[in-house]
Amino acid sequence: MLFFLGAFMLNVSAADWSAIVKKLSDAQLTAMSNQKPLPYAYNALEPYIDARTMEIHYSKHHATYTSNMNKAAKGQAFESLSLLRIFAEVDKYPVAVRNNGGGFYNHYLFWEIMKPQGGGLPSEILQKAIQDALGSFDAFKSEFSKAALDRFGSGWAWLSVDETGHLFVSSTPNQDNPLMPIVEKRGIPIFCLDVWEHAYYLNYQNRRADYVQNFWNLVNWQEVEKRYTEALMALGITK
Repeated sequence: MLFFLGAFMLNVSAADWSAIVKKLSDAQLTAMSNQKPLPYAYNALEPYIDARTMEIHYSKHHATYTSNMNKAAKGQAFESLSLLRIFAEVDKYPVAVRNNGGGFYNHYLFWEIMKPQGGGLPSEILQKAIQDALGSFDAFKSEFSKAALDRFGSGWAWLSVDETGHLFVSSTPNQDNPLMPIVEKRGIPIFCLDVWEHAYYLNYQNRRADYVQNFWNLVNWQEVEKRYTEALMALGITK
């Protein structure tokens, strides 16, 4: 059994990484993108995430990241470039692109991987991938929850696919994400959890652990599996 939780990194160049991520469906998102409508109503995730939190999170926080990213990109040479390709070399761009582009995309993914009446278990294909990389589904949940709880201050927890097609758990500060070369381990994110206080404070106050535990009732495993399969295809891996 293999475990891929260390700071393992292959020597994939920025150009090669850009070529990989441009095969993902999210590569259609450009530096100037509109905020996609939520796939459910503000109150649809209750009682785990309350309607007021969702409204503020989407219409204020996510909207602000979107607006600020568009301002940073407007009139620039990269304004029509794929956001994922920008992330592949984000250290070459202004900090405003890293922060606001990350904030735009991370929330875009976050909304997609949740749904009302979610949770349960992933499909056999994804379960096997999780077991191969992380030991068991319960071990994965424990490792992911720990990543979310141990992230000091603001940030995200992630499940991503590395360059070899294996899954790994990580966390990033602020609005960084695994597509960026500045992180400890790079990968294609397929699942995430926002642990900024604005994501949960109205309902949970300082009880981040309760928020993380309840999040598992909202997971859209069909979307996660779709993204896993797409990541393997982009990497040219058949399983």
